[in-house]
Amino acid sequence: MTLLGDQYASSDEEDTPSITKEGATTTATSVVAAPEVSLDVWSHCIAIAKANINSMQDPMRLQLMLAKPTDTALTYNVPYADLARPSQGPSNPYKSTQGNALKRKNALTGDAQEAVISDATFTAQHRTFQSLGYTKDPSVNGAFIGDLTKAQALGGRDVIQMRPSKEESAAFRRKRQKKGEASIVDGEGAYKGPWARYQDDQIYEDEAALGEEELASDEEYVEEAIVPARSTTVAKLTSDYQDDLANTETTEFNGTAQYDYQGRTYMHVPQDLDIDLRKEPGTQKNYIPKKLIHTWKSHTKAINALRFFPGSGHLLLSASADTKVKLWDVYHNRELLRTYSGHTKSVTDSTFSPSGTHFLTGSYDRHMKIWDTETGACISRFQTSTKAVPHVLRFYPSSDTYEFLVGTSDKKIVQFDIRSGEMTQEYDHHLQAVNTITFVDENRRFITTSDDKSLRAWEYNIPVPIKFIAEPYMYSLVRASPHPNGKSVAFQSGDNQIVVYASTDRFRQNRKKSFRGHNNAGYAIDVEISPDGQFVMSGDSGGYVCFWDWKTCKMWHKIQAHEGPVVCAQWHPQESSKVVTAGLEGSIKYWD
Repeated sequence: MTLLGDQYASSDEEDTPSITKEGATTTATSVVAAPEVSLDVWSHCIAIAKANINSMQDPMRLQLMLAKPTDTALTYNVPYADLARPSQGPSNPYKSTQGNALKRKNALTGDAQEAVISDATFTAQHRTFQSLGYTKDPSVNGAFIGDLTKAQALGGRDVIQMRPSKEESAAFRRKRQKKGEASIVDGEGAYKGPWARYQDDQIYEDEAALGEEELASDEEYVEEAIVPARSTTVAKLTSDYQDDLANTETTEFNGTAQYDYQGRTYMHVPQDLDIDLRKEPGTQKNYIPKKLIHTWKSHTKAINALRFFPGSGHLLLSASADTKVKLWDVYHNRELLRTYSGHTKSVTDSTFSPSGTHFLTGSYDRHMKIWDTETGACISRFQTSTKAVPHVLRFYPSSDTYEFLVGTSDKKIVQFDIRSGEMTQEYDHHLQAVNTITFVDENRRFITTSDDKSLRAWEYNIPVPIKFIAEPYMYSLVRASPHPNGKSVAFQSGDNQIVVYASTDRFRQNRKKSFRGHNNAGYAIDVEISPDGQFVMSGDSGGYVCFWDWKTCKMWHKIQAHEGPVVCAQWHPQESSKVVTAGLEGSIKYWD
């Protein structure tokens, strides 16, 4: 026990570090059980000697003292001298003198005292301080802070209390002139609107004019010698906005002769050529065109649609942004045959009926019109119930068709009956403007695409989609072209590629077929498949016409066709290697 008392300051624990007596020679580190030193555990400082006792902090003990902030128990015995030592360093201003509880610090600069103030009162006082420069002190009743002089002059009223009463406001409004009728341009009761004057302003102007005083820079001086003319009141109907030209259609024959020697018009399919235009399209093998053979120039603005005459292709119909629709001769003289005028704004789309005797046009003037191809007469006019802009038009592909579909800017596909002129069906599931309508599956179904980056398949006459495709990686599909085999449809995608979807029951994307290498972003550029299904043709925003092989998806050829973007491209239904293209500059080019 004597030995233990000599070598240990405490015998409670067996693993307490030991300290050697003075004069003993040993190389081990000596640590006092309760040293009279200030232990700064965060800076790892060496303890200073005090009372001729030299000691150092033991790394093992230092590691035990550096506990985690989340620990709630000590891992060693703290000496009483350290527990009773006064606190060192600057005082904590947020520490309460009673107990160890800290004051609440709810603001960056210190303690913010809470006060019960409603939102309306706070808003009123805040606006008062911004407008008048003073506000009430919430901590002292009846006290103000800010501009006390102004507060005393105004009696301490806030912006709510300084508002005029209802009677004062009504009396002030009675001094103002009447706004007048919007349909009356001049004279008594003419429309003044927000420019109606007050009586005080009119008195000021009269006194200023009589006293020959100079008016302000924003006022107008009227000479007394000049009496303004008082015109008669214009009828209200006269000033209404009416589209008077929407129902006025004209046509002009531009060809050399309207009838041939047998009395036949240009509707007759020519038979004096080295090619049979009456055979079934797609029976001949197609090739890539190489050179330019003709250019048609008559339109003054961009071409929006090109359509060959169904079956034979001996006529070409062009719709332009100059509000005109023109019919061209593809053979013989290759001249302009007829011009159809009746739209007041840019023509968005045009399509032939299956027989070719009529064609349908739509325009930004929100009208759709059916024309007689031969005489140029307008047969019928149509408008949707919402007067939306027609984007795409398609006749039902049957020989005895009397119906057509129109995709509009208000997200709907509307079905019209030509005989009655009424809407018979409405397909309303898209979320944005409709871009394409393509009939598939022997015309029993049709596929539509929209700016909402989706594809929907419908049964004809049933306004519920049977298939809906919208993937995160999809872009808007702006143009479409069915394959002659009836099993696939090629779509012009907005991410510079042409994608292919099956037109069968599942309508799945064929990921093996993707045609790339052209630029189409930002434009609605046509995509067309050759009549034999061997090649895919598309325009380009750089003025090119690109051709791909349908089986290998490799680009076959590229032609610099126009200076600007090529937005229209159509394959001749009977010729083996002839295509027609058009761009934004208004010219139409024929290639072979």
